[in-house]
Amino acid sequence: MSQSPSPARPGEVVELTLTVQNVGNKDLSNVVITVDPEYPFSQASGESLSKTISYMKARQSEDDATTVKFKLKVDADAAKKTYDLNIYVKDSSSDASVKTTVAVDVQGKEYAQIVTISKSSIDLATVEPLEFIITNTGTSPLKNMAVSWEDSTGTILPVYSDNTKYITYLGVGESVTVAYSVMANVNADPGLYQLDITLNFQDYDSNESTIKTKAGLFVGGGTDFDVTYSESSAGEVSLSLANVGNNQAYSVKVSIPEQENFRATGSTSTIVGNLEKGDYTITSFSVTSASMMSSGSSGERPGQAQASSSNTTQSQSSGSRNNLLVLIEYTDSTGQRLSVEKSVPIELSSTGTTAAGMGPGGRSQQSSTGTYLKYGLAAIVLAGMFLYYRKRKAGQSNEDIRGEISNRMRGLKRKMSKEGQ
Repeated sequence: MSQSPSPARPGEVVELTLTVQNVGNKDLSNVVITVDPEYPFSQASGESLSKTISYMKARQSEDDATTVKFKLKVDADAAKKTYDLNIYVKDSSSDASVKTTVAVDVQGKEYAQIVTISKSSIDLATVEPLEFIITNTGTSPLKNMAVSWEDSTGTILPVYSDNTKYITYLGVGESVTVAYSVMANVNADPGLYQLDITLNFQDYDSNESTIKTKAGLFVGGGTDFDVTYSESSAGEVSLSLANVGNNQAYSVKVSIPEQENFRATGSTSTIVGNLEKGDYTITSFSVTSASMMSSGSSGERPGQAQASSSNTTQSQSSGSRNNLLVLIEYTDSTGQRLSVEKSVPIELSSTGTTAAGMGPGGRSQQSSTGTYLKYGLAAIVLAGMFLYYRKRKAGQSNEDIRGEISNRMRGLKRKMSKEGQ
């Protein structure tokens, strides 16, 4: 027997050529040759499984042998293997038949597919890894594979390499990971983009085959925000919120969550709407320092607070610095609801009177001292004028008068200074 093609290919038809020779001592007539196909072989469409030779003379040589041809269909999923095929020969003068088994070589099926893609979405203007897992799902080894992909819009492009990777050999059932680095155009519209993927490979007879497939990749997704302290007035804190990412943020909500250092009074959340990339807005909250709230609830007067803790009073009078936690919730371009938490340094100023400037009974020490100085200066001037008049009348010289007035004024100043302290 001979076969064509050799080896047979899965899913195709193989033609078997048999030579039948009468080696007996008598002539034969109506000799029937029948093929009994088993997996992976089956009857081909329009073909018969039996052939009849009308006459065969006795003691034939190889040159006198009769040639018979059969066509069989090979199963599409047949593995690479040599299969046995039974052939039966029977002549009209006998009820018995002679079985002959022949070997048919079958080539495995060459096929590969992309089983997994590592990502379903990528961000704009960001280098991201993209991996294809390729599996040989056929029944024959593959060699010299070339894997390439293309986005017809030019939105998604490979970086650090071109769009083609090569695989030298891929056995039956084996998988290999092909890795790319890709980037999407920063000006691209968020949405689903189609990747056209091509697999070129060779079988062990160096016959080339091509498989084409498609995959979807979403461009867009989340974004990022920058929050900065803007100003503070009477317990109200203003914050500047900017979209510093590459995608638009939808239904943006800003909240002041519960935290240790600060408390938000009144509304703790506000909705600012949509923010385009690069856009910003300002939002305000009524925020109180937790330390100031605890000091106010203790019942201490400002003077008492200063006496118990001068460091705390000094900190409150100059403003309290700490980090305010801000929660930002938004919907990304894929429709998912995400949240980002930011820590913002802020400053809250105390609204009370400075305790260090208060004297006993609540009177201002600074104002009382100023009054003493005014009266003292007036007294010094009057005393000087009176002494000058008396001494001048008594006939003393101007220099003696000036010296005595100067001494008395210095003494009065020392006395007033002691009384002021």
